[in-house]
Amino acid sequence: MRGIFSKLKSKIANSSNYLKYKIDDVCNPEISKEDQLEMLEESLITSDMGVQASMEVVDVVRNSVWTKDPEVLRRHIKEAVYDILKECQSPLEPRGVPFVIMVLGVNGVGKTTTIGKLASRYKRESKKVILGACDTFRAAAVEQLAAWGERAQCEVIRQKEGSDPGAVAFDAVRAAMARRADVLILDTAGRLHTKVNLMEELKKIKRVVERELPRAPHEKLLVLDASTGQNAINQTRMFNEAIDVSGIALTKLDGTAKGGIIVAVAKEFGLPLRFIGVGEGVEDLRDFDAKEFVDALL
Repeated sequence: MRGIFSKLKSKIANSSNYLKYKIDDVCNPEISKEDQLEMLEESLITSDMGVQASMEVVDVVRNSVWTKDPEVLRRHIKEAVYDILKECQSPLEPRGVPFVIMVLGVNGVGKTTTIGKLASRYKRESKKVILGACDTFRAAAVEQLAAWGERAQCEVIRQKEGSDPGAVAFDAVRAAMARRADVLILDTAGRLHTKVNLMEELKKIKRVVERELPRAPHEKLLVLDASTGQNAINQTRMFNEAIDVSGIALTKLDGTAKGGIIVAVAKEFGLPLRFIGVGEGVEDLRDFDAKEFVDALL
């Protein structure tokens, strides 16, 4: 377990070091308590923790014994952040055959890669996995998913580029039911998340899946890129309003110094945090563990 923690800490070192230096600055012995609290709030906000979460953390510190000891201050902050994140810790546990996961997100967040890693994970668990290539708009999206399918040894249901995504979803659900697959993962388009036409396409896919398999899709998983900062909040709001997101996967935490965005998302939306991505390897998509994450971050 210690080895897993050490590896996670090394993966999110940019964010961890950023906050460490900020907390050290806040503990300057020459500043007053109010200045300390103001600096702390600013530091948390600039780490992309969001205004709501930052204010909540500062309130916890304000009501604690005032300290100039960075380690004591860090402990207070960790407790406050953990209290926010623990409410959203919720691993994804596929139940039912087939269990349908509809994966959402804008282009570039690592959506298709996340799908490939999920497929590999479930295959290692001896599950039968089928992938549905419903992102028929982006050039090479189908080929990218097919490559992941080959790597994970999963069947990929696909049509030619530009095909109707709803038709692909229909074929994929029918195939998953006929082959008694354990898990069906649907890739979806991700361009221009602010445009109505894309959201209507996603709603159409969802309706098709619901019609063919009642209560599906069982998971609407939104993939967010940690390095986009507060834009991740806007994306979550847009997709959640359109599709009723049921879980979050946060990728590229290893490439940003502002991993606090996961706290902002948790505080703003209260959605289940399913996975974090901390690298390119298949094993670098992890179940979100609030305590492990906070310990590594702070």
